[in-house]
Amino acid sequence: MDAKNQPKVFISHGHDREVITTVAKFVEALGLKPTVLHEQPKKGQTIIDKFEEQADEAGFAIVLLTPDDVGSSKATGKRKPRARQDVIFELGYLLRGLGDERVCALYKEGVELPSGIRDVAYVPMDSADDWKLKLSQGMRKAGLPVDMSRAL
Repeated sequence: MDAKNQPKVFISHGHDREVITTVAKFVEALGLKPTVLHEQPKKGQTIIDKFEEQADEAGFAIVLLTPDDVGSSKATGKRKPRARQDVIFELGYLLRGLGDERVCALYKEGVELPSGIRDVAYVPMDSADDWKLKLSQGMRKAGLPVDMSRAL
């Protein structure tokens, strides 16, 4: 399958460049086309227009929840590592547009998971790389032509 016809996998992310690169390379190794927003041409669009266009063209989305920010509950005041707020917004948009079966939230251990969003697959990015198997199974279940033999 040529690159133009590969199914697109949108990757929503914060500031952790190492995680973005690792996940994008893995998606590519599966025979799919990773789409990272800041790598796409702007074409005179606003950020939200560019995001909507790229997200709407995707067959699957991976949302990277990395501890880029900190926040706290007003009740406890205890500060916790959190994903960036724009990433949480994008998670909601992607769930609405693609459906929960086509969205996976990969998270680094210790990051606070968003409350009230329960229908998404939350997969921890563990050091044993079990996340790769879980992610590829989710993509295959969503109907994407995943080739695990290429990624091993």
